[in-house]
Amino acid sequence: MLILPAKKLIRNEIEVKRSRFITSMLRTETEDDARDFIDSIRKEFPDARHHCTAFVIHGDPNNILRSNDDGEPSQTAGKPMLEVLVGHELVNVTAVCTRYFGGTLLGTGGLVRAYGDSVSKAIELAPLFQLKKLSCFLLEAHISLAGQLESQLRSHEIIEVIDTEYTSRSITLKLACPPSEETLLEPFIANLTKGAYQLQKIGVKYQEVKR
Repeated sequence: MLILPAKKLIRNEIEVKRSRFITSMLRTETEDDARDFIDSIRKEFPDARHHCTAFVIHGDPNNILRSNDDGEPSQTAGKPMLEVLVGHELVNVTAVCTRYFGGTLLGTGGLVRAYGDSVSKAIELAPLFQLKKLSCFLLEAHISLAGQLESQLRSHEIIEVIDTEYTSRSITLKLACPPSEETLLEPFIANLTKGAYQLQKIGVKYQEVKR
């Protein structure tokens, strides 16, 4: 999965037979964020004939997918825009394509190409991040093992130490690793602690990594 940088507006304009297609894209974490962004673009270009939209909001396990043709012939605008977003594996993104009519009808095929191309070219301008899924675990152990555990875990190539908490008697570490490596993590911890402590799985997190 790919994601845009936070709070960075991506904008691109193409012209097809004197019609202007202005695509505005923004990272949006929720459906409400997406609709607020769409409203802001409508206010920015109040005299435009169409503001066609598509957005993808990441969900586990299913994404929220929405599109709107805003008066264009059915499935000639929002749908091809959404297909481009999904095809690029983008999530938490909203695209609004604002059209100023140039006087020449483009036909259904021409509209599909124009809206899809406008979003594609905007994506080419965007600095994208990879969204990496990680499984998260808690490990609680006696404080006497703190130095050994932290040293071994922080130097491990696959395991990420997200957080560490201490009390007078114990250390609690929040750990993360790729889901594909989960089966290696448990025996590693068992060997490190001589079987005295077990991991507790607490969920997943998503980490942004530069492409």
